[in-house]
Parts: sequence; C-alpha cells; structure tokens
Amino acid sequence: MTRVGIMSFAHMHAFAYADCLRRLPDAELSAVWDDDADRGNEAAKQFETSFIEDQATFLNSGLDAVIITSENVKHRAMVEAAASAGLSILCEKPIATTIDDAKAMIAACNDAGVGLGTAFPCRYIPSMMDVKKRIDAGELGTIYACACTNNGQFPGGWFADQSLAGGGATMDHTVHIADALRWLLGQEFTKVYCENGNLLREGINTDDVGSLHLEMTGGTMVSHVASWNRAASFPTWGDVTMEIIGEKGVLAVDAFNQKIDVYSDEVVKTEWAYWGDDCNFGLIADFVDAVKNKQPPTVSGLDGLRALEVTTAAYASARSHQSVPIELS
Repeated sequence: MTRVGIMSFAHMHAFAYADCLRRLPDAELSAVWDDDADRGNEAAKQFETSFIEDQATFLNSGLDAVIITSENVKHRAMVEAAASAGLSILCEKPIATTIDDAKAMIAACNDAGVGLGTAFPCRYIPSMMDVKKRIDAGELGTIYACACTNNGQFPGGWFADQSLAGGGATMDHTVHIADALRWLLGQEFTKVYCENGNLLREGINTDDVGSLHLEMTGGTMVSHVASWNRAASFPTWGDVTMEIIGEKGVLAVDAFNQKIDVYSDEVVKTEWAYWGDDCNFGLIADFVDAVKNKQPPTVSGLDGLRALEVTTAAYASARSHQSVPIELS
C-alpha cells in the first residue's frame, strides 16, 4: 500500500486528488497537513483520515509521498521540506511563481534522490491521448499552427492575490496549454507576445484575461486565450480547446466534451456529468505507480519549469508590449 499525504487544501484540486487516492486499491490518503488548521481538520474529517498539525511530524509519519496543493508561492518551501524527508512529490501547477524557485525545487529533489512531478492532468484526458497518437503517427503531417483556449471561472480567494498566486489567469490557465503542446508536438516554445489585464472584475490585483501569440522550435505558430471569463455557474474550471492545423488536415479538440448536461434544481444551475475517463484519476494513478515502482513521475518537475518559463515570459511581454524570447533554463 502506497501511503500518500496531502500538504494543504488551499487549492481546490486537492479535493479531487484526495478522492482519487480513496478510489485507488493500492494507495491510501494517510494524513493531511495544512498551515490552516481549521481547513486541514475539516478536509481530514471529510476524507476520513488524520490531520497532523506539526509539519515535521507529518513528513516523518511513515509516508511514501506527498501531494502539494497549497497557494502557489508556498510550493518551494513545502517541496524542499518533503524532499529533505525523502518523500516523492507531486506539486500542483504552476510548479512555482518564479524560475529561481522552480530550479531550486528541482535541485532539492535531485539532491535528495526523490521524484518531483507536476500536476498536469490534461495529458490524461482521453481525447488528448488520442490526439497524441494521431500526431505521433503522422496523420496530420507537419503541424503549422494551433489555436487554443482555456477559459473558466474566477477561482476567488487567494487566486486574486498577486503575492500568493504569482499571476492571474495568464499563469493559471496557460501552463496547461503550454505543457499539453510541448507533450503533443515534441517542440519547445521560443517566443511569446502577450497582452493581458484585469478586464472583467474589480477588487483583484491579478489579470483575468490574457491573449498570447507564441512560436515553437518546429515553426509551429500558436494563439491562446487564457481567462477567468466564465460565469460563477460555469460547470468546470476551464474549457481547454484546440484547433490543430497540419499539412494533411485540421483536428479540433474539445477536451472536456465527454459529458452530459444536467439541469439540476438542487443546485439551481447546469452541471456536467462526465461519462468519460477521469483525467485527475489518471494523473494520481500514474503518480502512485511511479512511487510504488521507484520511478520518476511521468510529468516531471522540468515539465513544470518549461511551462512556467512560458508564462513568466508572457508577463514580461505584457509589461513591455513587445515580443519576448523564451529562455530555457
């Protein structure tokens, strides 16, 4: 049995990951730690596990691995503490808020000899996996361009605080697309032009809309819109769409379309009932399998760094209103 702990329930994805651990026959959610004791206690009760208030005690409680789902700016300190305890780590995206922090996290895990993974569940969406097979098989030929979106609800809370989130919708939603395209195409990003801002709501000091135009090493041109423009009643956190244009054809992807629209009088809004595979479950099952077999996580800390390099360059572009090269660390 692989014993996994969750560090912080600040991020909403923690609840999905905890549920996935409970559904896996060869894993268990063994303990919860949170710097907000009330939040940690409540989550531990919900998932019928133990809350350990002292971080050192938690990290040395017999765990094999941890999943870190804190506010973005706290990722580095938690990763370094878990690495020092010899635990494998899955860190929520973005891996960090600065390039220096991401590099330090990767170095800490390398020095400790532990695995560091980044939570990019879009790789485990069935339609995305099918697209990967088609592109690898050469069905589209050379890929000329991709038009992408990731629009969703405003998450609220600390996501609106630049000092905790490190960025707004441009960071929150672009990293998913950046990682998916690197994985699908086997190319790196080389340049970005971005315009973004706080256009939709008052009272937040992060951007809620970003428009990006990017280039990749294979010559692929990418356009992307990242936003928190959906209503509070929108059924999910994002939409993740792609139109991939190749020399042999065009492929349209709606990554979350394995669903049925449910009009619920109980919650008085439309909900999506998914009938397809659960991408979060795929992510967590793959991570647990890597821990069990003492292998590095499939989606690595370096993958997290590469996606962060795209977003930090995008913010530099938005400040300068100029195209910015994407420097690979």
